[in-house]
Amino acid sequence: MTQLKKRSVSIAGHRTSISLEDAFWSALQRIARRRGLTLAALVSEIDSARTGNLSSALRVYVLENRALLEDG
Repeated sequence: MTQLKKRSVSIAGHRTSISLEDAFWSALQRIARRRGLTLAALVSEIDSARTGNLSSALRVYVLENRALLEDG
């Protein structure tokens, strides 16, 4: 089973801790790179559009944007 990894990210000028599985952190980093964003900028963008839990919103974002993870 995959372990949760907690990381701190600055969102709107404040630090927050987010717990996600390594696979989701890696996917978010790849998506951010593909979009020319920092991880913090991508997380802030997702945070500003969410209505529920941030960790859940990040996981859903990865699933909805998996095409950005493909090579090519």
